[in-house]
This record gives sequence, C-alpha cells and structure tokens, in this order.
Amino acid sequence: MTIELTTKDGRVTITNDVIATVAGGAAIECYGIVGMASKNQIKDGIAEILRKENFSKGVVVTQEDEKITIDMYIIVSYGTKISEIAHNVQSQVKYNLDKTLGLPIQAVNIYIQGVRVQQD
Repeated sequence: MTIELTTKDGRVTITNDVIATVAGGAAIECYGIVGMASKNQIKDGIAEILRKENFSKGVVVTQEDEKITIDMYIIVSYGTKISEIAHNVQSQVKYNLDKTLGLPIQAVNIYIQGVRVQQD
C-alpha cells in the first residue's frame, strides 16, 4: 500500500516501508527505548532487537481513506516508566512524520514487546 500526494509539480508516492523507517528512527531517539522488536515476536516468543535497516519489521502502517494508523513494537529499558516512554514515542513519531513527510497521523499504537536490562 502506498500514499499518493499530488503537488503543483507532480505526483509523490510514499511507500509504507518509508513511513515505517521514519517512524522507527523517531522512536529509537526517545529516552528509554532499547530498540524495535519484530511484530512477529508474538509468534516467535523471542525478543529480537531490530537494526536500522529492518525497522519496517517492527512497524505496521495501515491506511483507511485519508487516515493513517501506526502500530509500533518496541523494547524498553528496565527501570523506566513505561507509560511515559509510550507517550513520548507517540508524540515524537507523530511530529516527525508530519515534519518529514507532511502526513497527518490519526493514531500511533505502542506495543511493549519486552524490557531489557542495559549492560554497561
């Protein structure tokens, strides 16, 4: 599925992978996030931290009419307030997608897939 934008200069097509990569990059920058998890982790039962090039595996983008909904699967750091982290990720992702791609986001749903103890 793609998003089509028409400008005075032509047409722009944005794929869901691009949206997922921008959303994943925005989430990783937030305090308390260890990494992105695979959306298939529920089946696998293994908390795999995804690298930058695989962020789209941890983000699901759905589009209904003109409304975009994003589901993100993240792993948080032990000892942090999970509700605050989720709220910060939602705000940051909405802001970055609006600023970078000019897309209004209806909802950003956060699914905590695991908690990791940071090893120094």
